[in-house]
Amino acid sequence: MKPTVSLLSTHSYAIDSLAIALEKLLEPCGGIGTMVKPGDRVLLKPNLLTGARPTKECVTRPELIYCVAKMVQAAGGKPFLGDSPAFGSAMGVARANGLAEMAAELNLPIVEFHGHRYETGGELQHLRLSKEAMGADVVINLPKLKSHMQLTLTMGVKNLFGCVPGKMKAWWHMEAGKDVHKFANMLIETAQAIAPQLTIIDGIIGHEGNGPSAGEPRDLGVLGAATDVFALDRAIAAILCVDPDRVPTIAAAIRMGLCSERIEELEVVGATIEQLRVPDWKLPTEIIPIDFGLPRIMRSTFKHLYIKFIKEPISAYART
Repeated sequence: MKPTVSLLSTHSYAIDSLAIALEKLLEPCGGIGTMVKPGDRVLLKPNLLTGARPTKECVTRPELIYCVAKMVQAAGGKPFLGDSPAFGSAMGVARANGLAEMAAELNLPIVEFHGHRYETGGELQHLRLSKEAMGADVVINLPKLKSHMQLTLTMGVKNLFGCVPGKMKAWWHMEAGKDVHKFANMLIETAQAIAPQLTIIDGIIGHEGNGPSAGEPRDLGVLGAATDVFALDRAIAAILCVDPDRVPTIAAAIRMGLCSERIEELEVVGATIEQLRVPDWKLPTEIIPIDFGLPRIMRSTFKHLYIKFIKEPISAYART
């Protein structure tokens, strides 16, 4: 059976029209009620990269998070917002981008992620994931569509890297070294471990060029949703006319048999890829190494912290 990807064209973040657009977008996925049951603890995982560039459209828009939270509450779920931003705290980024006020209106908790190790196998045996994400009944992944100077594009799979808490992200970069393929494999395994029930990508206004934060906003008018995060990323790359081989996370997912290289093997509903096509999307002008070129003293520090962390007991991977 082909994975379903729902696409929709809209250029408005106005709450009323966005709520209607999201209802329409999720119809082919069965609607929010098929994923959220009364009493479910539902993690909304946006991209809260930074609060330092609020006009650059490099975080998930508050209006989208607000509308999805309202839908979850209408289905009887108990939503909470969580992330581990690269810069600052989740609450700090939320305040800087106008999200904290909306969250307060909905009584939507904003939580900081805390680490715990889960036995997932593969590259991740000794690396930490957020216990808040792993313990949620439902995870709704809300990435922002952006170019990325390390991974070409950042979408649904990369957004789940935010479930690695705090400064442990730097260790993941050190663990991969300059091997972007190894890092992509780690991101794929993270996505598999978190296993979001739904991904909705905010491409109404994207962020092109030298992302994830140093690029510029780009009006795209694209909303996409899928229960299969790998299929959604593949469809969005096709919209932007980006070869999947240029996106390490997509190339890794194809190599692992998690999605098809051929768009024809996706069930695309709603707007078509051709209708949404962006032939002149700006990719980064340069690609920087996965390890950021951190000096040896910093690598030594992270190694010390890593050794300290792995002495703790490893918990079996299970969503409670």
